[in-house]
Amino acid sequence: MTFSSSGLRKRVRIAIAISGRGSNMRALIQASRAADSNFEVTLVLSDKPEAGGLVTAREMGIKASAIPAAGISDREDYDRRLSQALSAHAPDLVALAGFMRILSDGFVREYAGRLLNIHPSLLPKYAGLHTHRRALAAGDAEHGATVHYVTQELDGGPRILQARVPIVPGDDEAALSARVQQLEHKIYPQVVRWHCAGRLACRDEQAWFDGRLLQAPLQWSDSIP
Repeated sequence: MTFSSSGLRKRVRIAIAISGRGSNMRALIQASRAADSNFEVTLVLSDKPEAGGLVTAREMGIKASAIPAAGISDREDYDRRLSQALSAHAPDLVALAGFMRILSDGFVREYAGRLLNIHPSLLPKYAGLHTHRRALAAGDAEHGATVHYVTQELDGGPRILQARVPIVPGDDEAALSARVQQLEHKIYPQVVRWHCAGRLACRDEQAWFDGRLLQAPLQWSDSIP
């Protein structure tokens, strides 16, 4: 945390990347409005101009724009455009919130240690898409979500915090997704707060929390400090 010349606490600047309606984006913006928040959301970007989250962000007073991916076949070219848009706002942290693109190695290296993602499964289980469907098909007893730092391995970066929900008889994808999402909206702001407070860091593709290496992800509870 830094302080301005006036002595007032300066909030850490974060940007959010989305592809859809942005429910985790909304949760992060709402958390940033708390009186004791240590971060502010300064920019929302999307690869899809029609993303509903762009409208939501603007209604909440956040600058939001699209960097359309349609017609750009070269991933590195797209990521250069994305990086340029981000750099203009100088974010200290970039939070992926349902951003449905695989980032290039160059982009990940550029933002190493400053790039977070939330994934709807208990990683390393079910990297990639359709996680709720796959958990149900496997007959799992529980499911959940994971916040992790982003590395060049898809959904394979160091895990920070997980939240778990039981899978109950009669669950379908929609019901399971809704319960998982309720917890996503709690754990993502918590991890962002930790990072912005300097309690959490990524070094050599490993997560460190309060000065110790995280050998396994922390597990969410309502009493977590």
